[in-house]
Amino acid sequence: MSKVDICLVRGQLLHFLRDPGQEDSAEACEYFEDGGLLVRDGLIAHAGPWDTTLTAFQSLPAAEQEAAERFDYRGHLVMPGFVDTHIHYPQVGVTGSFGRQLLDWLTDYTFPAEAAFADPAVARHTAEFVISRLLAHGTTTASVFATVHAHSADAFFEAAERHALRMLCGKVMMDRNCPENLRDTADESARDCRNLIERWHGRGRLRYTLTPRFAPTSSPEQLAVAGELFRAWGNLHLQSHLAENAAEIAWVRELFPDRRSYLDVYAHHGLTGPRSIFGHCIHLSDEEREWMAQSQTAAAFCPTSNLFLGSGFFDYAAARAAGVHTGLATDVGGGTSLSMIRTLAEAYRVSQFAGAALPPLRAWYLATLGGAEALGLAEYIGNFAVGKEADFVVLAPANIPELDWRLQRSNSLPETLFALALLGDERCVQATHVLGRRAHQQEG
Repeated sequence: MSKVDICLVRGQLLHFLRDPGQEDSAEACEYFEDGGLLVRDGLIAHAGPWDTTLTAFQSLPAAEQEAAERFDYRGHLVMPGFVDTHIHYPQVGVTGSFGRQLLDWLTDYTFPAEAAFADPAVARHTAEFVISRLLAHGTTTASVFATVHAHSADAFFEAAERHALRMLCGKVMMDRNCPENLRDTADESARDCRNLIERWHGRGRLRYTLTPRFAPTSSPEQLAVAGELFRAWGNLHLQSHLAENAAEIAWVRELFPDRRSYLDVYAHHGLTGPRSIFGHCIHLSDEEREWMAQSQTAAAFCPTSNLFLGSGFFDYAAARAAGVHTGLATDVGGGTSLSMIRTLAEAYRVSQFAGAALPPLRAWYLATLGGAEALGLAEYIGNFAVGKEADFVVLAPANIPELDWRLQRSNSLPETLFALALLGDERCVQATHVLGRRAHQQEG
């Protein structure tokens, strides 16, 4: 992609300023039926009604106006790029494999798939495929699990760097209760993580995230190493899993009898706090939610995976009411699709079971600014505030005839957004832009 210094975009503009809450406050978002974005050097220079955007553009020097790239997306919805807060890129090849329960899934599918990444060529090929498909689904930022092999993280970072993406990734730390060919040691993981941090953390738009797989597969010594690294660098990220499955929780209780809860295992080793996020968080007590909120520890809501593996129903409304920052996640391959739109539909269904239906404005906040906040990246991405990075997705609901038919009968923005979440999918992604540049365009 050639560099675009000035980019002018016209379309239906929607972004969120804050969480709309369970009451779905319209004041939490800005929507412009005829809106515009002005992007300069990859950053938002102006966002608002088309006439004010055009005025801002016309105030630029003539040479910059002449060199600008223009994108006319009238009739399409332009939103910030989707943020996937929990995804296992090496597992994309086992998506859609017959599932039982979490621990069976790990043994039958996850570990064999990840063992193949001992071959660096497999890692490179898969990383490029996943990056290209994320862009095709409108996802521009993700928190990514690699495998225990350090070169698997290198491969993902290299692919993300080629596309100038803002991405988090880390090699899995796993020194017990796993196959020998996927096991490292506390010392080896410390060495590998330090090398990866020095190579990638803060390079361009990339950041390193420490990745102990989950408490059962890390010894107390390895968890302590992760905590030491987390404290030593000061601005690293951290990701793991928490309270996904009843059998998993019982296992943690056996392995860590001195800790009062699953969350306490991580807290004891210094693995909670700002820029830490835990996948699933289904079976939490009110005390644990309060603990997460007070420590600024975030949750990744993985509805497709939780339904597929029968793990349970995450209570999004309760998490947010407690003050827990929460992002949406596909969790592929335990999840069933890279599409954040499909994942929103499942999030709505899960929230119905939890007794507090996810409202439409809040749903799209969850997929954009909510995810950025959960990952500690909201100063860079998540909405169209001036100065933020210009990653955005262009949605064309008319690409799905049934959805288009439904929207011809829509009478409000929330009604439109709800139908888009429930009936839409990646076919709606007309284009994806990264730093203003078009990184993906639907064929045809």
